[in-house]
Amino acid sequence: MRNVCVIGGSRYFGRHLVELLRVAGTHVTVVNRGSAPAPQGVHRLVADRGDERQLRAVLGSRTFDVVVDQVCYTPEQAAVARRVFAGRTGRYVMTSTVEVYDPATNPAPDGADCPLPVTEDVYDPVGRPAPGVPAGTDEATAYAEGKRQAESVLLTDPVFPAAVVRTAHVLGGGRADFTGRLAHYTDRISAGEPVLAHRRARPTTFIHHREIAEFLHWTAGASFTGPVNACAHGTLTVTELGDLVAERVGRPPHYIPVEDGATASPFSYDRAYPMDNGRATRLGFAFSRVTDWMPQAIDEALAARTTAVRDGGTR
Repeated sequence: MRNVCVIGGSRYFGRHLVELLRVAGTHVTVVNRGSAPAPQGVHRLVADRGDERQLRAVLGSRTFDVVVDQVCYTPEQAAVARRVFAGRTGRYVMTSTVEVYDPATNPAPDGADCPLPVTEDVYDPVGRPAPGVPAGTDEATAYAEGKRQAESVLLTDPVFPAAVVRTAHVLGGGRADFTGRLAHYTDRISAGEPVLAHRRARPTTFIHHREIAEFLHWTAGASFTGPVNACAHGTLTVTELGDLVAERVGRPPHYIPVEDGATASPFSYDRAYPMDNGRATRLGFAFSRVTDWMPQAIDEALAARTTAVRDGGTR
């Protein structure tokens, strides 16, 4: 694996992935819109990855051992990648999401609950239609369905060996975590403000931001294909996460229960789809336990909050 292209890779765990590749001696090319400078020693191509003509133009005659696609959200983007990189790469890795399993956006045809924890075969994208996500679709459904259809485009009659990494909820890194989901808890519990939690909250799975970068690096150098789940061992419910935050803050959390179907805090779920990481483990990757690193991730979020307050601003 001497020559790797990363599509995206300009923030959060994408930057860690690029650095891991660079330190390993890999020649790295990043393709993005140029919103952030490339790290030293990394070649950058500026293009809209959804614009086929533009992407072909900046790539020129370049070929790669592996392409890692960090920002493929729609079947249209996947179709462009499929056409442009056919014959250019020996392997394609797409970063997907745990949300492909969400029964709220992808209910089972017979209404039955899927077995837990969720294994990769619960959602098989091969041969599934990929007509695009209708305009006006709510954000959560559009994201999950876009990823499902993108997987289908890449894995049905593939033009290159392809793997899709279904990533758990990524946490850690303090201010680098642009999602603000963990900060929701550290901010509110620190301030004594209530947290909305489903009365019967279900567990979910997480992964550390550096661990998912390591997993993608490992996947890029592997040879397996198809979907693979990436998550730390163990699960947490919203109240278990809140209790961990409360331990670090030193004040009790205050939960306001809401019923199934109601809007609640991030990671509060009224349906369960925690992932099983058995396939990746059998293939040779050693995952951490979520409780090993979550306290540090919370401390980083608290430190980011303190810095923001000291600087007189907000997140």
